[in-house]
Amino acid sequence: MKVLVAYASRHGSTAGIAERLADGLRGAGAEVDVAPVAEVADLGGYDAAVVGGAAYMFHWLRDASSFVRRHRAELTAVPTWLFSSGPLGTDDLDKEGRDVFASTRPKEFDELADAVASRGERVFRGAWTGDGPPVGIGERMMRLMPAARDALPVGDFREWDQVDAWAAEIAGGLGLSGATAG
Repeated sequence: MKVLVAYASRHGSTAGIAERLADGLRGAGAEVDVAPVAEVADLGGYDAAVVGGAAYMFHWLRDASSFVRRHRAELTAVPTWLFSSGPLGTDDLDKEGRDVFASTRPKEFDELADAVASRGERVFRGAWTGDGPPVGIGERMMRLMPAARDALPVGDFREWDQVDAWAAEIAGGLGLSGATAG
């Protein structure tokens, strides 16, 4: 079983999640390639795919969305899962009292999940160091507004047990005999 784990990441947090998912799938017996979506030209030869991207301002990174749209036919032909990273901090509810995972689910997920007949989607907490160069207009604006910058908690909030459990769930969905959680 050969699996592609492709991702779009700005600061490395999503790349780390992709690598962890790949490690879990390898541990279950899959042969796994991990790569940024920008480096994946051909999906031929893969039996399954997991595609991830960071979410900013309620949207999946454009590279991830474009990748899924461009490879829709190939992704529909194999079992495919989608993931996002983004929520920071440890709160389960956002400022409006909504579930943080539901409120940070990228707006594109429903459309893209339907387009490729996704077997599942997940939103994972992300990480933010706050010291890298700003990428995109949103981050540049935050640098200019101290109150907005202070609203983003700094730290690594990724819950590796959740990532490991999802890797095991995917492995089980693929019928891999070595599928185990974390």
